[in-house]
Amino acid sequence: VASLIAGSAAFAPAARPASASSALQAASPFTEEIGAQLPLGYWDPLGICADGDKENFDRLRYVEIKHGRVAMLAVVGYLTTYAGVRFPGAEDIPAGFAAWGALPLNVWVQMGFTWSAMEMINRDASEVHGYKPEFPGDFRNGSKINLDGKEKPFLDFGWDEQSEEWKRSKRSIELNNGRAAQMGILGLMVHEQMGNLDAILPFSH
Repeated sequence: VASLIAGSAAFAPAARPASASSALQAASPFTEEIGAQLPLGYWDPLGICADGDKENFDRLRYVEIKHGRVAMLAVVGYLTTYAGVRFPGAEDIPAGFAAWGALPLNVWVQMGFTWSAMEMINRDASEVHGYKPEFPGDFRNGSKINLDGKEKPFLDFGWDEQSEEWKRSKRSIELNNGRAAQMGILGLMVHEQMGNLDAILPFSH
């Protein structure tokens, strides 16, 4: 629910900021933010960010990006297991919702530790490291690594060396893929409960 609310603050494809073609867009300070794109431009039908509170907007964007990242992993995991791919020893565990009741205790424990570790690592820890994130969802947290006697950002993949246009494009791609994935995993779960998932997927478990 939080991801859908966050997404409603700016929903559409990427690249170019939409023109301020309405009174709402003209009055909003967020018309050129990442996500305010053609064909809808800045779209906030519920008026969640109507007060122009940048802190609130950034919080919702943070929530949207995080939900999008989780949803992208969820879609890949769902389709992979539905296609019959399993870890050794897990061949008898079914796909989809049926898997929850078939998971042995040791798998639940492993999943709990994995989720905890991911939550601790993949977060804004600027208050700990004294590092100001470049944008909502920037979880690098100022990490550094020494390469050939030079200190460089760790797991940065050359981000800081790229142009602002390149960065905006990549951030837009991630945001839109996350939005699509949120709708995608919701659709997969709904169709599974409706019992017609075989009709929309080209492979079966």
